[in-house]
Amino acid sequence: MSDLALLGGTPVRTKIFSQSNTIGEEEKIAVMKVLDSGNLSQYVGSWNKDFKGGPMVQQFENDWAEAFGVKYCHAVNSNTSGLYACIGACDIGPGDEVIVSPYTMTAGAIAPLIYGAVPVFADIDEDIFCLDPKSIEANITPRTKAILIVHICGHPTDMDAVMAIAKKHNLKVIEDCAQSPMSTYKGKFVGTIGDVGIFSLNYHKHIHTGEGGMIVTNDPVIAEKVELIRNHGEAVVEGKKTKDLWNTFGFNYRMTEMEAAVGIEQLKKLPGLLDRRIANANYLSRILGELNGIIPPVVKEGCRHVYYQQTFKFKKDIIGVHRNTFIDAMKAELPTMVLRESTPIIGCGFAPPLYLQPIYQQRLHKCSFNCPRYDGSVSYEKGLCPVTERMFFEEVFTHEYMRPSFSKRDLEDVVNAYEKVYTNVNNLKAYEAKKDEALV
Repeated sequence: MSDLALLGGTPVRTKIFSQSNTIGEEEKIAVMKVLDSGNLSQYVGSWNKDFKGGPMVQQFENDWAEAFGVKYCHAVNSNTSGLYACIGACDIGPGDEVIVSPYTMTAGAIAPLIYGAVPVFADIDEDIFCLDPKSIEANITPRTKAILIVHICGHPTDMDAVMAIAKKHNLKVIEDCAQSPMSTYKGKFVGTIGDVGIFSLNYHKHIHTGEGGMIVTNDPVIAEKVELIRNHGEAVVEGKKTKDLWNTFGFNYRMTEMEAAVGIEQLKKLPGLLDRRIANANYLSRILGELNGIIPPVVKEGCRHVYYQQTFKFKKDIIGVHRNTFIDAMKAELPTMVLRESTPIIGCGFAPPLYLQPIYQQRLHKCSFNCPRYDGSVSYEKGLCPVTERMFFEEVFTHEYMRPSFSKRDLEDVVNAYEKVYTNVNNLKAYEAKKDEALV
């Protein structure tokens, strides 16, 4: 009988991993100051001194702009809101197309739909899982208005190639940096290379304010429109004497003073947290990369990977079992984390191809797909992005064992679990064969 926990053996570890909590006394003190002030939000949806929000929001924006070396920074209540605001600020509307990634969180493709535009999915690079510039180029039409790239899992996109395509076709470049704060491409922070960038402060990101996001740009026109979209722009343009009214109708995407106070303290911690993530990831990549058929993350020359998750590729033809079977065995060997009991910190595939969702399969957004101003034809059929589908259904698996809270002992347990499953793969083959027979 195998000693694999999946098959009834004793797991490598039963003690739950320590909570990865970046919130400390500094954040508590900062929030209490805001609570004591009684000023939890200072936004007013009209053109006056409070249109830009309260002192904590404005300080957080200034601190973020300084840290990332940009002229303009605007806080919002989520990265999703930021994506929507940036699509609007880039003057995208009905009849337009936006190149998007199929291998990301769903908001990246929904954002164009919010403004009546059509998302067009390009395929990904099989090494770094960001949009493949060749596929971007192949999907550009006369209706293309922008490229919305995602620096997925913490690795930068090939920005030289993307910016060259954008210049050639006169396109805006929107950078979704939700998973890549302070990731760099040839010495530049992602989010500062294209026309506008968005960062996430959701609770499970590198640093967080619970919910929240930051938008950065060096373009004054985009910066102004983001501000208007964030805070009821239609009620502001007259007093502000704004002349360009396209897409300046607004929403309520405002960050609170408490969130901003937390963000100010979290930003101070970000460099150190990233250093620990990178060190842990490098340790695991070096050792697990010695297991034939387990391919650790690629880090392209001139890039800094900040590891939102550590993304591996699995080669069934070498190892001899399906990736999913191997990962099921891993889950049995290691526990989850405190506060994450319902979410395993290792999993298969990362993100299902977005175009397979019902909203695209059934063309459920009439104002985009069936808009009289849209004269194009877009496909969302299975097989559209073969690399994405192969990565999701067959090869990619991710884990979060490189979080800053993981000690050397924790990492050793992770390595022991991988090696245990790998060396018992013949037992997994027999287990897999029995499962297949039961399905016949």
